[in-house]
Amino acid sequence: MPSVDNVGGTDVFNPGPSISGYAFASFICLQNIGCRPLSSTVKTRSLAFGESLPNSEVCSMSMITSGIKDSPPSKQAYTPPYLFAAIFPEYVSRVESDLVEAIQEQEKMIRLLLFASLLIGSTLAQNSTWQTLSGDRARVIARGGFSGLFPESSDIAVKIAESVGIKGTVIYCDLQLTKDQVGFCQTELRLDNSTTIALAFPKGQKSYVVNGKPMQGWFGLDFYADELFANVTLTQNILTRPSVFDELYSLNPIDAITELRLPIWLNVQYDTFFNQHKLSAIEYIKQMNTKTLSYVSSPEIGFLKNVASAVDPKTVKTVLKFLEANTIEPTSKQTYSSILKNLPMIKQYARGILVPKEYIWPVGTDLYLQQPTSLVPDAHKAGLEIYAYGFANDMPASYNYSYDPSAEYLQFIDNSQFSVDGVLTDFPNTASEAIACLAHYQATPRQKTGQALIITHNGASGDYAGCTDLAYEKAINDGADIIDCSVQLTKDGVAFCSNSADLSKSTNVLAMFMSLSTTIPEIQTQNGIFSFDLTWSEIQTLKPQLVTPIQNGMPRNPAYKDKGKIITLAEFLDLAKVKAVSGVLIHVQNAAYLASKKNLDITDAVRTALSNATFDKQSTQQVQIQSDDSSVLATFKDIPVYKRVLFIEEVIGDAPKQPVEEIKKYADAVTVFRSSLITSNAAGFTSNSTKVVEQMHAANISVYVSTLYNEYIALGFDYFTDPMIEIATYVKGLHVDGVITEYPLTASRYMRSPCSDPNSKAGTGKFEVTFTAVEPGSLLGLAPTEAQPPTAAQAPALEVSDIVDPPLPAVANSSGTQTAAPAPGGHYSNGETNTASTGFTILAIFALGLLMRGY
Repeated sequence: MPSVDNVGGTDVFNPGPSISGYAFASFICLQNIGCRPLSSTVKTRSLAFGESLPNSEVCSMSMITSGIKDSPPSKQAYTPPYLFAAIFPEYVSRVESDLVEAIQEQEKMIRLLLFASLLIGSTLAQNSTWQTLSGDRARVIARGGFSGLFPESSDIAVKIAESVGIKGTVIYCDLQLTKDQVGFCQTELRLDNSTTIALAFPKGQKSYVVNGKPMQGWFGLDFYADELFANVTLTQNILTRPSVFDELYSLNPIDAITELRLPIWLNVQYDTFFNQHKLSAIEYIKQMNTKTLSYVSSPEIGFLKNVASAVDPKTVKTVLKFLEANTIEPTSKQTYSSILKNLPMIKQYARGILVPKEYIWPVGTDLYLQQPTSLVPDAHKAGLEIYAYGFANDMPASYNYSYDPSAEYLQFIDNSQFSVDGVLTDFPNTASEAIACLAHYQATPRQKTGQALIITHNGASGDYAGCTDLAYEKAINDGADIIDCSVQLTKDGVAFCSNSADLSKSTNVLAMFMSLSTTIPEIQTQNGIFSFDLTWSEIQTLKPQLVTPIQNGMPRNPAYKDKGKIITLAEFLDLAKVKAVSGVLIHVQNAAYLASKKNLDITDAVRTALSNATFDKQSTQQVQIQSDDSSVLATFKDIPVYKRVLFIEEVIGDAPKQPVEEIKKYADAVTVFRSSLITSNAAGFTSNSTKVVEQMHAANISVYVSTLYNEYIALGFDYFTDPMIEIATYVKGLHVDGVITEYPLTASRYMRSPCSDPNSKAGTGKFEVTFTAVEPGSLLGLAPTEAQPPTAAQAPALEVSDIVDPPLPAVANSSGTQTAAPAPGGHYSNGETNTASTGFTILAIFALGLLMRGY
């Protein structure tokens, strides 16, 4: 099982053995508790970046109330009767009264769960002009509902998409037809990768030639509607997504969606193939209830020209869907790249175009963004709306986005040059959040009321090598309140910033000083090469290394993986003063060992550096001294302008009164790991929250949570793989006083949004909706009991012995501690200029994403 090692004041992710992702982990748990096995023919895709299970510390999400049957009969859809917002009154207006009445009638069969008020954020009515064709804000189009979490086009996926999406969210349906010409929604023509059809009809496999390519599998047009809808259930077809909802929801006709009266986008991907089998998508559209039909799209020009007779052009927009640039369009026999050159011609039979997002923002082979094309303004000039597809939080596209999915949406809707008219996504919550909460607010001052501090972890170490000049500069520019320096000492007494005394992970020291490798049990169990065995001049020869805490994949900003300069504590403090940051956090490590074994006084080095920079003589900029050693904190008690922070290196599940009172003697605040506040299981779902924050606040002790990451594998399912929802959960839900993050820009975007205001309430005043913290355990509660993995054991309670440390030993044989040497010239200086954008993702994930999209 995966584990978390608390080394050097950070979460270090150690995923378990090579297993195919979250979904497979869930599958194992289901098997262990006797759940019926899933179809071996359904899950055929693999993770691209290393098949790692999620961290055991992974957290989850919140939801609106949902009724659920405890034990669904076999071969029946396991569908909550209705989703509503009884717990969050601001959402009640979005639910029809007849649904509420139905819930009441089935009261004995329902379990109330907080589910999707969750995320979506809040919006002040934005007065800024949108650069869309109509001037209205961009639309959110949800592929198969909330298919990023639930099986595509299942009842729950559609209803949750409506609940978390902004007003007007459109449900995207890829039309498939049965033998008797009944329509249903599934992206892939083959159904064996997203349903249980192979189990229901083991002899139903067929082979066809589709658009000139051979295809083998189970196809909807080989079965009658009654056969499919009575016997086939839906499954998740992407292994990085949860499988606990597999086989719970029936394959349903499109009528089940139209009855919900939601706007529908019908995409006809295979009209020619249907016609070859004497089926007609146009005839089906003529017969269906088109009152909620808003868009009809197809990659086939012939279909779009003929569909005009089946729809009302006043209410239904026709859209040409573009496939890969070199693919041949079946009607014109031209490549899609050739068709794109004549936008006025498209205007004759379509009102818009739907294109892969790379058509607009190309991504190079190095996975960095290139310059945008002129497609959006050109389309608007031709009178065409333009929509982009291919968005998914768990399929990152470019390193420029720093693993923040909101950043990608903003690139398409709020980039000062243009805005697409809509985005097609598997995660409608994040798209809605970007449109309603973040667009046009990126340059506004951060919200002040009830906000937590943004504290860095080694600077912006998600983008640049930690504790380098580049990491600190970016953190400041990104809006961090407090920048941090974990202080290490060299052999000759120079204080500098580095996450750990062991330099083997954060620099190239192994290549240059391998002979110095040793084991120091007082510091860590693994071998390392330690700063106090090298002189400052030797350390200056090292190159920093950009480190990811998530093993087996997901590299960070590889073009700059060894850029930047390691800086001294004096340089760090000088930078903080020059840039006028709100404060600094100085993390003191290994003080007792350094004093007793290396004759080095790290507390005196820190005290002297702060005094030399006059931080002890002012109160404008906060100074926070952090350590896991209470004796270190005691040495700074005589400087009242310094705030002392106890780093609790154990994962705790409770904070009783006695140890909390002991903390109060040494510290004004504590830093705890995420798993000390929200517990989770190995399958990637949250279980519950602790009362640690409440217990600390009762003693007037501030609480900082560490460490937040953007990478989706570190977030878990309950947060919808959206880092801003995790932030909202800790800030608005648990009321922490600070978030320690390696991606301060993401936290800053959240804090600047009006949606982050803790006093905002959806449906009142100027707010349409608002960010809502997740309710731990509520997502998993939507699955039947037998499908749920075992509950994680609660961590032990904090004890007094965890807090009180022996007095620091005297520095042996020392005539005085050397103070930190200044940077060249005596002041901070940045020796490099960097103009590149930063971001994330790896080629394997990108390639997998293209294969999985199914568009």
